Amino acid sequence: MDAAPKEQIYDWPIDATLAVIGGKWKPLIIYELNDETLRFSQLLDRLQPRVTQRMLTKQLRQLEEDGLITRKVYTQVPPKVEYSLTELGKSLMPILDQLCEWGSEHMGDRIKYKCEE
Repeated sequence: MDAAPKEQIYDWPIDATLAVIGGKWKPLIIYELNDETLRFSQLLDRLQPRVTQRMLTKQLRQLEEDGLITRKVYTQVPPKVEYSLTELGKSLMPILDQLCEWGSEHMGDRIKYKCEE
């Protein structure tokens, strides 16, 4: 049974948003899951060498607890786990797209990877 998210009171709406998507990896994980369901190893491959397996696991658990992603476990050997965005997670994509566009416009040549067109 899924645990209910902890009740939290925030002073500002932006505090609540940042509590859910804040940090270095959560926005990137959400962005990677935008158009497809991915296995843990696929996410790790896309985010390495910048993220460790331990950190990715931690971030995925938090995103699942906050209802932004779903985790589907297949009972097979070897185990197979897939992650995908929930409707709540998909609702963040316009915000992340705007952040990506802002970075492209204002950070210019310092960006290695450009936003998807």
